[in-house]
Amino acid sequence: MNHYAGIDVSLEAASVCMIDGSGKIVREAKVASEPAALIAWFASLGLELTRIGLEAGPLSQWLYAGLRDAGFAVELLETRHVRNAFKIMPVKTDRKDARGIAELMRLGWFRPVHCKSIEAQETRALLTARKLVQKELLETDSSLRGILRGFGLKVGKTTPVKFEGRIKELVAGHPNLEVIAHALLAVRAVLWRELLRAAAACDGARRHASTASDVGARRRHHRGTHLCVRHR
Repeated sequence: MNHYAGIDVSLEAASVCMIDGSGKIVREAKVASEPAALIAWFASLGLELTRIGLEAGPLSQWLYAGLRDAGFAVELLETRHVRNAFKIMPVKTDRKDARGIAELMRLGWFRPVHCKSIEAQETRALLTARKLVQKELLETDSSLRGILRGFGLKVGKTTPVKFEGRIKELVAGHPNLEVIAHALLAVRAVLWRELLRAAAACDGARRHASTASDVGARRRHHRGTHLCVRHR
């Protein structure tokens, strides 16, 4: 008999529900949100699974990749489609969501989404980190300007390179402001260093992706040329 499973993912533990081809619940459990734990739980049942489904989310891609690599037929489901399917539920719980996902697997009423590669996820994480550091750097500069403005010290137009010197010039002779400026400028220096490091990492990832794309294109070109020669 065919068996289907739904996983409702949470940070610490995932609700898992397995049903048979008629929709009858075979097994329900709370399992740690770890690929190894889920794989061990499914393997312990001794039943062949036709399809496993889990809703797309930050943790889901990691779990999906682990289950897929272990040989399970697993689908990553489009979030809005799942939510629309669950609108008729009077009360939503993790257990009911897992049962609902299992039913979607059984009936085939689901919309799968593409799971990004690990390389693509790492590149996105780098871009997110760079954006965060850049935001904190801008806020630090704005905070320094605002603090000094309250004492009639106007930074005015400057460049990132000359900013530190301009701040030190303005706070000279103001002991308390010198302490504040020194602390924030130290933070600013760290942020600049990490921003440059993140930018270099992002550029490296882009070059790697571009090189891989070029290699793939060249291989397709060579295969196409080879086929043309054979055809002649």
